[in-house]
Amino acid sequence: MPLAETGFTALRVARHGAVATVTLDRPPVNVIDAALVRDLFRVTRTAADDRDLRVLVLESADPEFFSAHADLRWMFDPEELTALADDEGDPDLNPLQQLHERFRTLPQITVAKLRGRLRAGGVELAMAADMRFAARGETWLAQPETRMGIFPGGGGTQYLTRLVGRARALEIVLGAELFDADLAERYGWINRAVDPGDLDRFVDALAHRIAALPPGVAEAARDAVDAAEASGPVPDLVEEARAHAKVYPAPRAVVERMQRALAAGAQTREGELALEELLDQVPYRGM
Repeated sequence: MPLAETGFTALRVARHGAVATVTLDRPPVNVIDAALVRDLFRVTRTAADDRDLRVLVLESADPEFFSAHADLRWMFDPEELTALADDEGDPDLNPLQQLHERFRTLPQITVAKLRGRLRAGGVELAMAADMRFAARGETWLAQPETRMGIFPGGGGTQYLTRLVGRARALEIVLGAELFDADLAERYGWINRAVDPGDLDRFVDALAHRIAALPPGVAEAARDAVDAAEASGPVPDLVEEARAHAKVYPAPRAVVERMQRALAAGAQTREGELALEELLDQVPYRGM
């Protein structure tokens, strides 16, 4: 069944021959919530069986937010997250890991086109793609989960370390600061920082060039590149899931802090534009 262009509530799909563009469109800040997760699962399931689809591009309808992060309300309602589990996925993984692994293992070549802020689960979704290109001066990445009392548990520790190395992964995770596109490029977090006016044209040309390759060439090349990784192509997500269970579901002090963060403006446009400063203003209590 081909990947359809209709029937989604939190994203849009546009098809141009062998290239499909999936546009995240979940106002106000593209929080990865239940609706978006369901739509993304549907995209991956359908795309996996689409023999005519060669390249999938992931982008955002909002130039200020690729994706703010996963829904903070899951911090104090873990059952809503666990209810999203993929019945066909690895039962040892949490639902976000399952979703990101579906993207990572799609038969198509996947490209994330980045503008605006992407943090936490938003970055993990982008890292599940084969390649990432960002608008210079208009894109910022962060893994701020440690400031929320957890750590990147949707595949983040595994994907990130393979991209930037152990020391830089620890800096990103424990420092929890925003990286601009130029620094992310130098670290290897993204493939390339592109001038904003050239980003669409660059990614479109790359996607269609890949789609025009003889059948099987791109997939075989990717398999060979994966095999070159010293530890093999499969991240150890099970170990990440076990470690994440030590901090999520979160203790009461963390839950109460995140409730106060939401009340102070987290997951609103104004609050998310300066999330790091907002979190600094909402300290832990009773710890």
